[in-house]
Amino acid sequence: MRAVIAGGGAAGFFAAIACARAAPGADVRILEKGAECLAKVRISGGGRCNVTHACFDPREMAARYPRGSKELIGPLRRFGPRETVAWFEERGARLKAEADGRMFPVTDSSSTVVDCLVREASSAGVRVTTRAGIRGARREQGGGFELLMDDGARIACDRLLLATGGCRTAAAGGLAVGLGHSLEPPVPSLFSFHASDVWVRELPGVSLADVCLSVPGTALRERGPMLFTHQGLSGPAILRLSAWGARALHGLGYRFPLHVGWLPQMDPDALRAAIQGVRRQHPARLVANAPVGGLPARLWERLALAAEVAPGTRWGSLTRAAAAALAATLSETRIQIAGKSLNRDEFVTCGGVRLAEVDLRRMESRLCPGLFFAGELLDIDGITGGFNFQAAWTTGWIAGHAMAG
Repeated sequence: MRAVIAGGGAAGFFAAIACARAAPGADVRILEKGAECLAKVRISGGGRCNVTHACFDPREMAARYPRGSKELIGPLRRFGPRETVAWFEERGARLKAEADGRMFPVTDSSSTVVDCLVREASSAGVRVTTRAGIRGARREQGGGFELLMDDGARIACDRLLLATGGCRTAAAGGLAVGLGHSLEPPVPSLFSFHASDVWVRELPGVSLADVCLSVPGTALRERGPMLFTHQGLSGPAILRLSAWGARALHGLGYRFPLHVGWLPQMDPDALRAAIQGVRRQHPARLVANAPVGGLPARLWERLALAAEVAPGTRWGSLTRAAAAALAATLSETRIQIAGKSLNRDEFVTCGGVRLAEVDLRRMESRLCPGLFFAGELLDIDGITGGFNFQAAWTTGWIAGHAMAG
């Protein structure tokens, strides 16, 4: 049996290894268009590689995928985070869970994961060829496929797995379309926001552990850590909001008002009480120098100005109207968003091969027997936190075993 895996990323390697291990003696080959394999694995998580997430209930895990949540429940029952952790640890790549559930190699180095996959593929007899782009694929009348390579060569195989990554453009899904499949239109997911407001861009490096975000006119709402950047806003809460709102925000042209609640643990009454408490305890201090709720000093200065509190105002002389304006600003500040930047470490696409056209019990095409899919080429994407890599391991493992069968 000759199996070709198009794409040398996480899903492609995992599928190739699974296939080679399940079918000893089979000719299993990875064809990678780029100069190196596993490039995304190497740079992900700031070079640490967020392998998976410590969420071991399949339904709860599947709920972290804006696209593919219902369809992934069954596959995650077969090969989920628990199986992923065991797979890597059995091969010497132990993982650890951090406080937020993200799981990394104990070495804090993505090289541990890359080396593990490369070593296992080599041990299983998988052949890997880089700079091997596939120009087109044709299904033979008697079964199997003929691949036309970029250099003009032709390769025959019995089974073909497409694990070519997200469709940044519709053309990136050309192999799947050429074999009869259709794509959900691709749009970016997991991106940071550009802000029009100058004061936002003047706070790079300021971070908050807990904010509440919402986009008026939509159902989008998220809560969690946020980071100011030179261009605007990023951090887990922003990335999650962008994932759930990938299509809605694309429809808005990435230009929309973002409402931020700076102290979501306090309701309006608690906010007013906190302001009055600082006012009583520190009447001689400047408002700009005495933050409420432990907010970062640089941010607090900007919020006080946004509430139109004059720079020289002391807490003892703060008027009732000014205190109310300050409470309203803390409760909800409007920031105008005017664009996006793709997250460098976790570039993810919403869209891809339609799941209705794939038998997810085998990751095999319902339209073209012998054709399989894994990874981000499918219309499956998760929020930040290891969920997208888990989808790659899950779909790759299932596809690899199905190809071997």
